[in-house]
Amino acid sequence: MDYVPVDYFEVAMEHVFHWEGGYVNDPRDPGGETKYGISKRAYPTVDIANLTKAQAREIYRRDYWEACRCGELPGPLALMVFDSAVNQGQGRAKRLLQASLGVKQDGIVGPMTLGAAHEAPLNVVMLQYSVRRALHYVNLSTFKHFGKGWLSRLFDTHGTAMTAYVQEARLQERVP
Repeated sequence: MDYVPVDYFEVAMEHVFHWEGGYVNDPRDPGGETKYGISKRAYPTVDIANLTKAQAREIYRRDYWEACRCGELPGPLALMVFDSAVNQGQGRAKRLLQASLGVKQDGIVGPMTLGAAHEAPLNVVMLQYSVRRALHYVNLSTFKHFGKGWLSRLFDTHGTAMTAYVQEARLQERVP
């Protein structure tokens, strides 16, 4: 059986589209009008109501996946960083990554961060990342309203990433 690499961007998009859903305009959401997780606050010139999944995918690839250098991270960790970037902002996602790796928290995913991501015990880093992400959520003023959903999403993201981690480990055992 040939090893077929996983397209983690596609896995991440499936995950994000599951959690972000369609069009909403909740006055309690600081992002305002939102579709597929793309908010009017972040993208004031985008016609949110008529945004297509293909357009959202392009925004996500350019402004989140590539901006956080997810394609250069171990795949399971990339899923976690990407989902955090979408939900909490790319700056926070990068700093959470750096804090979890024990490197300087400058918000720049450069050679030091990438090197540490490939050398550290991935399962430990993933757990630290999830804990740090949860701690950020519980300190937000909107946690009372959105917290249950945020934590459900976080647990699902962690589970998806851990499943990918285990699958990768099993494949590496079989591939010479």
